[in-house]
Amino acid sequence: MANNQSNSANPNVDLKYRRKKNAEEMKHQVVTFTMMIFFTLIAFLAVAYDGFSHWFIRPFILLLAVVQVAFQLYYFMHMKHKGHNTIALFLFSGLAVGLATVLVFMTIVWL
Repeated sequence: MANNQSNSANPNVDLKYRRKKNAEEMKHQVVTFTMMIFFTLIAFLAVAYDGFSHWFIRPFILLLAVVQVAFQLYYFMHMKHKGHNTIALFLFSGLAVGLATVLVFMTIVWL
């Protein structure tokens, strides 16, 4: 026996609400995807342009990469939705361990 409960007495209202939310979600994903393509093009143009030094290009590309990772997590992996707290905890814990490992090995190599 299936549980066909809805949030309101009118199932058409729920359907309209879900369609509206899905349309908003799709709009956000398309805008985010467009911005990520734009950031990628900016990174390619920065490397192709001879006027920038490598001291500017490397941090700039890393900054663009961090922004794109944030977009990936927030929009495409749906980390903004409720119920993803445990996944976010594991993901950010792994990130912290990875960054600490890189920092440790960089200090060992430089000494």
